[in-house]
Amino acid sequence: MTRAWQALRALRLRLVGPTKELVGTDQFGNKYYRVPKHESRAGQIIPERRFVEAVSREAYQYQTGDFPAEWEAWIRKKREDPPTIEEILKNESYREEMKQKVKDVSEKDKLLQAKEYEEGLVAEPSHTQVKGHASATYYGKKEPSQDPTSTANTFQPGAWMPPGSGSSQNK
Repeated sequence: MTRAWQALRALRLRLVGPTKELVGTDQFGNKYYRVPKHESRAGQIIPERRFVEAVSREAYQYQTGDFPAEWEAWIRKKREDPPTIEEILKNESYREEMKQKVKDVSEKDKLLQAKEYEEGLVAEPSHTQVKGHASATYYGKKEPSQDPTSTANTFQPGAWMPPGSGSSQNK
């Protein structure tokens, strides 16, 4: 009976393909599956496939943080074994601890900077107001210059002189 059962199983695998195996769930209720490596009807080797069935989202609505980083690493085949709930909880508490430490260090740094500003040890950052861009024709001026006017009817070749340059300066 075992040989017949094995033959039927092998035939089903060749015709239908393997079934998905539930690997685990996360604290949000998402279910993680794998389809093992198998051979298709045509004889091609199909590599292992990993995927998630999200609890309440469509495939196009995924956002960062919807899945634990450990499960995401498993799905993307960055790690071989699926994570355990203990590992996920340990890493989550570590991340929270690091966030708190960063917040504490940031607050200490702000207090130290304020103290240094008060004592005159460090110059306060200058607050500049940028008006325009250096490549603009009116950069540094309060207002853009007037638009040029046409002199096509009155133009005389060689008659134009730059403003502020009279004949007395051309010696």
